[in-house]
Amino acid sequence: MNYAGSIALGLLLSLTTLGSAVAAEPAAYTLVLQNHRYQPTELHIPADTRVKLEVINKDPSPEEFESNDFPAEKIIMPKSSATLFVGPLKAGRYHFYGDFHQPTAQGTLIVE
Repeated sequence: MNYAGSIALGLLLSLTTLGSAVAAEPAAYTLVLQNHRYQPTELHIPADTRVKLEVINKDPSPEEFESNDFPAEKIIMPKSSATLFVGPLKAGRYHFYGDFHQPTAQGTLIVE
């Protein structure tokens, strides 16, 4: 193989690797916090898969997204959003809540 062929092969392999990395982007899901309540209150995600979770806080106060069932803890400032990565989780139900407004900020991940 000549020099130009080696460069072309190297470029092709680099692009293939880059394409694989892009294809591996986790599926994205959104939770909205408004009036200290998560919407939807039940979010369905796939089992055994890492997912990207965007939490949008529309309230005028901060909230802390938290769970005792899976590793997650993130403060979301007022009128802003935050991204968390969750999983992979086994099939089941996983509770999450807003630590600053626990009576109302409640939800469940339903992993299927």
